[in-house]
Amino acid sequence: MCGIVGYTGFQDAYDIVINGLRRLEYRGYDSAGIVLESTNNKFEVEKTKGKVDDLVNISSQLKGTAKIGMGHTRWATHGVPSDRNSHPHLSNNGKIALVHNGIIENYDTIKTMLTEKGFTFKSETDTEVLVNLIQYFMDINSDTDFPTAVRYALNEVYGAYAITVLHEDYPGVLVVGRLGSPLAIGIGEKEYFIASDASPFVEFTKEAIYLEEGHMATISLEKGVDIRTINDNSKIEPEIQELKLSLEQIEKGGYEHFMLKEIFEQPKSIHDTMRGRLLVDEGVIKMAGIWDHVERFKNANRIIIIACGTSWHAGLIGEYLIEEYARIPVEVEYASEFRYRNPIITDKDVVIAISQSGETADTMAALKLAKEKGAFIYGICNVVDSSIARITDAGSYTHAGPEIGVASTKAFTAQLTILTLIAFKLGKHNGNLGNADFMSLIAELDAIPKKIEEVLNTTHELVQNIAKDFVNATNFLYLGRGYNYPAALEGALKLKEISYIHAEGYPAAEMKHGPIALIDENMPIVIIAPKKGHYDKIVSNVQEIKARKGKVIAVVNKGDQQVSAMADYVIEIPETSECFSPIVASVPLQLLAYYIAVYRGANVDQPRNLAKSVTVE
Repeated sequence: MCGIVGYTGFQDAYDIVINGLRRLEYRGYDSAGIVLESTNNKFEVEKTKGKVDDLVNISSQLKGTAKIGMGHTRWATHGVPSDRNSHPHLSNNGKIALVHNGIIENYDTIKTMLTEKGFTFKSETDTEVLVNLIQYFMDINSDTDFPTAVRYALNEVYGAYAITVLHEDYPGVLVVGRLGSPLAIGIGEKEYFIASDASPFVEFTKEAIYLEEGHMATISLEKGVDIRTINDNSKIEPEIQELKLSLEQIEKGGYEHFMLKEIFEQPKSIHDTMRGRLLVDEGVIKMAGIWDHVERFKNANRIIIIACGTSWHAGLIGEYLIEEYARIPVEVEYASEFRYRNPIITDKDVVIAISQSGETADTMAALKLAKEKGAFIYGICNVVDSSIARITDAGSYTHAGPEIGVASTKAFTAQLTILTLIAFKLGKHNGNLGNADFMSLIAELDAIPKKIEEVLNTTHELVQNIAKDFVNATNFLYLGRGYNYPAALEGALKLKEISYIHAEGYPAAEMKHGPIALIDENMPIVIIAPKKGHYDKIVSNVQEIKARKGKVIAVVNKGDQQVSAMADYVIEIPETSECFSPIVASVPLQLLAYYIAVYRGANVDQPRNLAKSVTVE
């Protein structure tokens, strides 16, 4: 959940590293640091609690001093955010510098051993233990070179990591390794880049190597990239891939925040997710990952959807979709709980993993368990060549484009789009979805991007004004029924994530079994009330709220009368089938969370304590 940048070449390493850290700050932003190898082969280190801008304030004198260096932006695991816990960390002899993303689970045992050998520690981090372990292996055998010592150390640790290491006695050499955390190597003309993803070097090269699980690389201008397996030092031929990422995709494009940009990109991201897959004129859904394994899905005892956070909410809606249209039993599991409860998994099960980043550690761990049990693994993620994409038997990329804002918006609706396509594809194949219904549904799905455009155009200013009235709210309740119960959960999560207002999502019928006790004239309640589905029941729920003087913000279809007449605030969305309503209704809820957070002065792109890519359990 931290960001790593490294560089060696002919450009100013300081500029490359600092600008790269800015692009990776969504991965962690409680502290930052940089180390440069100066022309006399000595390290220059600056690090601080705070954001990359705070690092720039104390390190600008390093500009122009080096052609090789690395940096780090941190999301704290071991040790509070502080100057001394910030990366990079140096070995006791000061010759080795290391930055690290992940967790070394057996660090305490190693730390005890090193302490007995005379090593001392300045920080509370597991990373400082690893860098000193590398020194230890070089100390005990003078014939052990730098890359070999790194390999020996990595074979002694358990956990997850992506690391980049420098050694003063090996000028111009960067050693990197990964296990469970992503790392990319950009291949330029007489220069090399290292980063947690490709965004820091997208304007310099279109060629990259995505380091495989359990691999390490020694990188230098003189010898290029030498990739080896960590466990037995076997040489690996690198696979160079062409980047599809563009600089325009990772810039704000005139919007105040990435989150707002990404909310407004949803018509395009949903369209891109359907493109080439949904062929309405031909009456076909083309999804190779499903079609090539359709019998496995058809004959599955059940489908288990595994995810975390927003992706888990998408999975809940996926359960409704697949059970209704494909008539296959579905269970939705929190990945973080799944592997620890001794689940019953067989080779007759299909497991669908959903992750925006494709690197979510909890989801990866759950998938490995399911794979060991013989289940068929299908992945849904947004990042090409991510860890989850590599471990699965088949899958679908969402093609939502880079999502920089920590709170997911367009990735969520793209995930819903994929799950909808899967449900319709399986339902048609199973014979549970007749041709006429299938054709009607896919035509309506094809129209969803235009309906999202309409929502953005007609509700944007309205939601801004509504948000102003709730800047000082301390609690929110979100209610929905059927497909819109998970949408209520997601709406509440968005508000919690970026505004820091406590919010809860509930099935509307469950309100009277507890949460109704909270309702008074100070409690805002967001209720999703489309005409399709359980409208009459929703009307009753609104009446119950108003009888207790609650403030109702209603998301309704255009032309609605009953709920609108009772609500204090009304947000209208286009009418659509119930199965599509979570996609359409989520957009104004995203805007509501965004503007409340903005008016409260919160950093919506980098909310406190959160990180985009959760690569630790």
